[in-house]
Amino acid sequence: MSKLSIRPGASADIRQVADLLNEIIAAGGTTALTEPMTRDALEGWLFDNADRSTWHVAIDDTGEMLGFQWIGIWPELPPEACDIGTFVKTGRSGLGIGSALFEATKQAAIDLGYDWINANIRADNSGGLAYYQSRGFRDWGQLDNIELADGTKVNKTLKRYDLKD
Repeated sequence: MSKLSIRPGASADIRQVADLLNEIIAAGGTTALTEPMTRDALEGWLFDNADRSTWHVAIDDTGEMLGFQWIGIWPELPPEACDIGTFVKTGRSGLGIGSALFEATKQAAIDLGYDWINANIRADNSGGLAYYQSRGFRDWGQLDNIELADGTKVNKTLKRYDLKD
């Protein structure tokens, strides 16, 4: 893999991020998203509640988008917690992209005043569960029979990462 860089996401990244995310959605099985994400919807999600959310992108030295990670508000969480979403280009997992993104995200969560990060992961997403476990997230809850937009029902594992000792 060529040189990897992590930086805050920007409006100029939306097209590449949408392409990456829609490729993951089309492959299925790892995200609760089941319908392609439009640029407008994605921009709304990534920039919503900008004072309590942020996102980072991973790009290589050719400018190829390799992944992105978002943190922000999830209504079911207390105000001291944020939710996280991690997306790595299909076929590129296991190369350190998610790890590099998480280092930037951890600091951003602290800077935004959060005490802990929640990961809401499909229970059948073994790669996602392993990723968050390897970052130090621990199980704290389970959601059963969650219906996705396409009618599929899945269970979800909730994991948390404490930012303060």
